[in-house]
Amino acid sequence: QVQLVESGGGLVQAGGSLILSCAASGRTFSSSVMGWFRQAPWKERDFVSAIRWSGGNTYYADSVKGRFTISRDNAKNTVYLQMNNLKPDGKAVYYCGAVDARAVDNRVVVTTQEYNDWGKGTQVTVSS
Repeated sequence: QVQLVESGGGLVQAGGSLILSCAASGRTFSSSVMGWFRQAPWKERDFVSAIRWSGGNTYYADSVKGRFTISRDNAKNTVYLQMNNLKPDGKAVYYCGAVDARAVDNRVVVTTQEYNDWGKGTQVTVSS
């Protein structure tokens, strides 16, 4: 099991930027596929971005492609989400998820059901 703690959320104006961090402990972080998801009020948790354990492969939802960047530092057991040009529809709680890479054949995982471990989330509010 991996324990995850998100941070970096806050209030930002539309067009602004934020960097989210997800600090991991427990199972070897470097062998985990990591993902970011977001959940707006009254909506399902949606995929945002994911990264393989080596950091060499990343994947983004179409809605954030070109504006968000996922990265990881295995030495610091941390995954990041750089969010640029934030839009009002980006207002949500952002969650970090982890799954053992061996359990998913080291795929970039985009569905919530395949992630085993979740943080408690960090709130992002975008004002128009």
